[in-house]
Amino acid sequence: MYSEKVMDHFSNPRNVGEIEDASGVGTVGNAKCGDIMRIFLKIENDVIVDVKFKTFGCGAAIATSSMATEMVKGKTVEEALKITNQAVAEALDGLPPVKMHCSLLAEEALKAAIEDYQKKQQAQKEAAQAD
Repeated sequence: MYSEKVMDHFSNPRNVGEIEDASGVGTVGNAKCGDIMRIFLKIENDVIVDVKFKTFGCGAAIATSSMATEMVKGKTVEEALKITNQAVAEALDGLPPVKMHCSLLAEEALKAAIEDYQKKQQAQKEAAQAD
């Protein structure tokens, strides 16, 4: 049912936790299936230098969160925005069709964290211009 990579990322998830002074945080969830994902990004000079996640959900949700965080570490914000749920699923050697929504949640959480970072950056610029 699940690939070895999915099982590995579920059993040994990478980048679990929180970043206290995160540059951006994205939370997405689906009460219907019960999966909630939160991704924390630390961004310096437009590069993702650290990333952590907390996921409440099934094995596929944990595995896709883990893989998505691995895929964006060291990437620029622009590169990270191009990562799709399909790319996350492929990196895990596929997901059962009924679990593809988990990879979509990982993509959405990542994009929400980047959006949060961009909003904070914009607010800082506006505050600096106001001084």
